[in-house]
Amino acid sequence: MITSPHNEKLKEIRRLARRRGRERSGAFVAEGEDLLGAADAAGWPAAERYVAAGSGADGIEVEPEVLSKVSALGSGTRALAIYEERWAAPIGPLCVYLHGMGDPGNVGAVLRSALAFGAACVVLGPGSADPFGPRAVRSSMGAIFSVPVAKVDGPEALPGERIALVPRAGEPLAGPVEHDVALVVGSERDGLPAEVVASCDRTVHIPIAAESLNAAMAATVALYELTRHRMAAS
Repeated sequence: MITSPHNEKLKEIRRLARRRGRERSGAFVAEGEDLLGAADAAGWPAAERYVAAGSGADGIEVEPEVLSKVSALGSGTRALAIYEERWAAPIGPLCVYLHGMGDPGNVGAVLRSALAFGAACVVLGPGSADPFGPRAVRSSMGAIFSVPVAKVDGPEALPGERIALVPRAGEPLAGPVEHDVALVVGSERDGLPAEVVASCDRTVHIPIAAESLNAAMAATVALYELTRHRMAAS
């Protein structure tokens, strides 16, 4: 049983909370029984699993007070695990491309919506938050283990028709579509750069009464619109 916060294994968990540590090791941490259960259900094995001593769960036992000191959760945790990162290639028929979406909570929320509406993958472009960071993993509610994620240098690498989602620009978004589509979504503050919009095949907007939508919410509404006929049929 681990009883010291200075244990080398726990130091590695702290390092993985930082992007540089994840980039160096190619691993990330997930916390909480629900997330670990989602990984198990998706067939994504943990490299190492740690549990609070006395919890009765399988894993390396750690004194609860010590485990809470390496937790990224405000309330501590009863279980966490280290997983190897998995990166995929962009695939259709429907993918979501995030360009400059630097908020990890939004990235995680898009992953969750992508899973809900059957998107084939989520693709991260320049300036986007790490989908394997602690906040993105938590916000995904386990979707990180089920939705393939990819990295590209720009929208040119995306499959299918590229549709730029831009507030109050282009035509109203209308679905469904019968061909491969890549939904292109920008940052919360700045949206999509002009050159990214120009590289897309079509520009659309979501008709709303207010000024704008949260970026992750806009992606969710767009995914619903693009898939609602298929989802209703299924």
